[in-house]
Amino acid sequence: MSSHIATVDVGTPPQSFKEWEQTEVRYHGFVDAPTTTRLGYSYIQSPEFTCFGHRWCLRVYPDGDENEDGMVPLYLHHMSDEAIEVQFSFTLKNYSERGGKNHFLTGECLFQPPGDECVDFWGTGDFDDFDFATREQIIDSLVDGTLIIEVGIRQSSEPAIATLPSFIPENPLCKNILKKFMVEKSADVLFEVGGDTDINDERKRRSSRKKARTSPATFHAHRLILQDGAPTLAELCKCKSGDLISVPITDVKPDVFHHMLYYAYGGKVTDDDLKSHAQEIIDASDKYGIVNLKLEAEACYAKSISLTSDNVLDHLLYADAKNCALLKEVVIDFIVENGDDVLEKVSFDNVPGHMMKDLLTAVTRGKKKDDDSSDAGNYNTMRVSTLRKMLHDKELDIDGSREAMIALLKKHS
Repeated sequence: MSSHIATVDVGTPPQSFKEWEQTEVRYHGFVDAPTTTRLGYSYIQSPEFTCFGHRWCLRVYPDGDENEDGMVPLYLHHMSDEAIEVQFSFTLKNYSERGGKNHFLTGECLFQPPGDECVDFWGTGDFDDFDFATREQIIDSLVDGTLIIEVGIRQSSEPAIATLPSFIPENPLCKNILKKFMVEKSADVLFEVGGDTDINDERKRRSSRKKARTSPATFHAHRLILQDGAPTLAELCKCKSGDLISVPITDVKPDVFHHMLYYAYGGKVTDDDLKSHAQEIIDASDKYGIVNLKLEAEACYAKSISLTSDNVLDHLLYADAKNCALLKEVVIDFIVENGDDVLEKVSFDNVPGHMMKDLLTAVTRGKKKDDDSSDAGNYNTMRVSTLRKMLHDKELDIDGSREAMIALLKKHS
């Protein structure tokens, strides 16, 4: 069976007249046709066809979709790389000998690329007030087992404004700052890290002559960037002349200082480097005011250490000395969970008395089923991470002991 539609114009078409392009999509052997299953629903997809220079295809779900209303949905898919706004029509003509009505639908849609589909038809979406075809009606309309759908497409009067999603690059400020890392030409600070630059004592100087002298590692930096990224480092670089100033750093290894300075410029310290140098990074970041790097290294350190009754006291005293509240929480949780073993093997004679409150917090929290983090007013048993997040949301200082964080939250509540 074939069909041909001839066009006869009576009079002159107006300039605003938009032609319809008709495509007849035929699903041969519809009842037993192979289907593709997606999200639990089977469909038959037509090959691509072209209208107005755009590629399209038609999907029909012979067994219905999630609506389960007995109707057979039909989807028109746009496959081209440019958006287009069209009017469309779908016609299911009833060619059966028993007669019956045709099924017809029109609509309008802005199709975005690629593979965009307009709303589904024949009993779903915004069209459930229409009398559309059931599966039984479609079967009755088959021509020698073939389902024939006539698709009409016409461009809307107003052209579609939307096109492919525009590529908009992100703000380059962070990348531009990072590009300044170790750039000598624009630097106004020179850090000299390690080497023999720290030998000021005469006795040490005489002793060093017996050893091979080493040169310090040099790092060029910019005071303007350090003011926010590493404020304590920036304080060491004050100079009114505007000339390059040399600053010796004697208490940090060059590789650790590299990580610290790189982070201050917006860089990322890898997980492997954090794990390898966690304690050294905590020490350096704590001294030179790079708070976020300290907390990141602390979290890595707390996660990677293996606590035992033999080392728990060392970790506890270290956490207290460096104001590592998260690490202290992890250590004290271990003490509470392994109380019998710790009491037998560990002496707490040298533990500062203020840690008793941290210990009591852990014991009290352990008696409760859930963390009280959801209680915005009960700071005392909140986890350190919860306290820090609340402070961060209020743009307050998040580096400090549990007591300091709670006091700051109460002050700004």
